[in-house]
Amino acid sequence: MAFPINKGDSFSSYTHQCRYDVFVSFGGKDTRNNFTNILRGISNHHGINIFLDDEHLRSKKILDKLFEAIESSRISIILFSENYAFSPWCLKELVKILECEKKGQIVLPIFYMVDPSEVRNQKGKFGETLTKHEMEFEDKMEVQKWRIALHEAGNIGGWHCTKDHPQFTLIKEVFEVISRVKLNYTKISDVKYPIGIDSRVEDINCLLDIDSNDVRMVVIHGLPGIGKTTITKAIYDLIAYRFEGSSFLWNVKENSRTNEGKLQLRETLYSEIFGGRTLKELGAIKRINMRMEMPKHKTILLILDNVDKLIQVTDLLGKCNCFAPGSRIIITTRDKKLLSTLQEDYHLTYYTYRLKELDKHESHELFCQHAFKENKPKEGYSELIDLFISYAKGLPLALEIIGSNLYQRDTRYWKCALDKYKRILNPNILEVLKISYDGLDQTQQYIFLDIACFLKGLLKDFVEHILESCNSYDPYYDIEVFKDKSLIVVDEDGILSMQDLIQQMGLEIIKQESKVSKKHKRLFCYDDASELPDKGLEEVEGLTLCLPQPRNMQIDFGRMKKLKYLTARNLICEDVKYLSNELRIIDWNEFPLPSLPSTVNLQKLVALKVPESRIKLDEHFER
Repeated sequence: MAFPINKGDSFSSYTHQCRYDVFVSFGGKDTRNNFTNILRGISNHHGINIFLDDEHLRSKKILDKLFEAIESSRISIILFSENYAFSPWCLKELVKILECEKKGQIVLPIFYMVDPSEVRNQKGKFGETLTKHEMEFEDKMEVQKWRIALHEAGNIGGWHCTKDHPQFTLIKEVFEVISRVKLNYTKISDVKYPIGIDSRVEDINCLLDIDSNDVRMVVIHGLPGIGKTTITKAIYDLIAYRFEGSSFLWNVKENSRTNEGKLQLRETLYSEIFGGRTLKELGAIKRINMRMEMPKHKTILLILDNVDKLIQVTDLLGKCNCFAPGSRIIITTRDKKLLSTLQEDYHLTYYTYRLKELDKHESHELFCQHAFKENKPKEGYSELIDLFISYAKGLPLALEIIGSNLYQRDTRYWKCALDKYKRILNPNILEVLKISYDGLDQTQQYIFLDIACFLKGLLKDFVEHILESCNSYDPYYDIEVFKDKSLIVVDEDGILSMQDLIQQMGLEIIKQESKVSKKHKRLFCYDDASELPDKGLEEVEGLTLCLPQPRNMQIDFGRMKKLKYLTARNLICEDVKYLSNELRIIDWNEFPLPSLPSTVNLQKLVALKVPESRIKLDEHFER
């Protein structure tokens, strides 16, 4: 029998230390001498800390203690029997239990000799009793709360115990779930400020659909620093108890680099899935080369964190068709398409989920928690907060790092920090974002940097045309790789864009490479033209010069014979006698010349954008 699923499960709120394993809400005379006593005996024998209130001791003085016991329990069992609703105490407990369920408590209903529809719709004894309560109680609102609570509880999946259902078998099933929670529930999530997690966990739980009996895989992908590991840890904490075996394998990418790391991954997986058994009896080489076989009789929850190669998954999973029905595999990766072949190879139900950036409200809350250690900002900081949120673009990693760096600092420090962040990407943020760039091949890295510098914001088809003219091959495949790795985004209008921090990462890489090589292939200047170097111009392939105010400068374009991309704003440079015959793009407002220099190769030029200029094009300029 499948055990119940709590549709109201939430990650963020129900995180306090639990004093009891189980709280049992029951109507005494229906079940005390049979079902409840047997459950208590088995639980005590196996070390399950169970709380059963005594109806003879119930009074207003201990109501708060009962509620405290409910709040302090990891699981609440509601034992609905024929006379359950007769007791106002039971109904008060029920309302409290459902409040705790919304905060993440596990609720297991048992319908003992009553049909769930009687509870849900208040029929039979339940209807008669509630009508009687309405006549006897002055507080009609409280009785209405009881009706709502009964309706909600009747909709929660649970066990239906009938005369034909052996009572001991039912108790055994309930005890197995309780034991599973106690053994499997080791919280691995250490999220201090779980902002924005619940809605994303809910989305992923819909894809997991634990009620279905297929073997299902969900691949979570997105930008580095977007929170993929954080989300999967929250999901694991929330649902691991529902499976007969579970394992969370951390950072598979890094741990797969060495044979020792691969061996440790297998050891961890085998031990957690098979309840402490190890592979140590096998030789090291055999253990490294073996393919894992999952137990066909156990439902498994397996999470593989940070995967970047298909073989890392196939080595660990073995044959996916060996998983028991109802098993779930969750994988986090930066590459959406990396694991798509698994759906065809292993015939499982396969979903992908792109983890999106935080919205403005979520960003504000997370940033303030790190910058002020509370939700509300200090007076005088609101405008600066908005600027930092705009800079971070909803990336949790950036919000956390920057917010923590600004903690207990004055507004002057904040303003200086913002200016510096715009010029130089924080090294901790750069380190994480650069991982996706490092996963590209050399050609893809080259193209990515061109896009970051010169091609962001253009039509995707146009970008592909420009890149093809530069590199003599169709870049469609590489563009798709960038999309799958969330390095670029193509909107519904076909515009190719890039998250600002990803672009800044690309520009920072270019700066660092130029310092090492002393060569300048891409030059960009947005504030101070004095940053332009005097040496190495012969290697320049792209130049972006966007000045805040009009400025007269002399630039030796004659040395830039490899120049392909030229963008200029507010640049006054009247003595231009030469422009590279390799140019693909000329984007220069107030272009200073009446015509293009004869050196420009019109066969190679793809785009000419010269607003507010006096240029005249001759009859040969058809494009």
